[in-house]
Amino acid sequence: MENMERDAEAHIQALIERWANAVQQQDLEKIVADHATDLLMFDVPPPNELTGIEAYRDSWGPFFEHFKQGGVFAIERLDVTAGDRVAFATALLRCGTREELEKDPATRLRLTVGLRKEGDLWIIAHEHHSYPYKAGLSSASG
Repeated sequence: MENMERDAEAHIQALIERWANAVQQQDLEKIVADHATDLLMFDVPPPNELTGIEAYRDSWGPFFEHFKQGGVFAIERLDVTAGDRVAFATALLRCGTREELEKDPATRLRLTVGLRKEGDLWIIAHEHHSYPYKAGLSSASG
């Protein structure tokens, strides 16, 4: 692997870790930092598809309300692959209230992030959040 790719991957890993820490701290300005204005997100709760940074910003209110019950949002595994102008990352996260995680300790949020380079900056252009399908539940949202 070339040094530039390694540097890009390290930079992107730090960017995603900052984002996850901002979510844990419920810091909306840091959450939306490093995101494209034309961001596309596929999410677990409705609406399942959001386009644009303002829709993304607005989506965090209900999450924060749920999170007040003692939430956890922590990356357990993060893998980054970067090229010259585009990159993607995949991660598994512990995400939920402490009660939810005690009830189902193996459940992990799956995260896929698509990034593009604008000038010298990497920005998040796409997020996809999902939970594994569990038989017997009324929906695939977990």
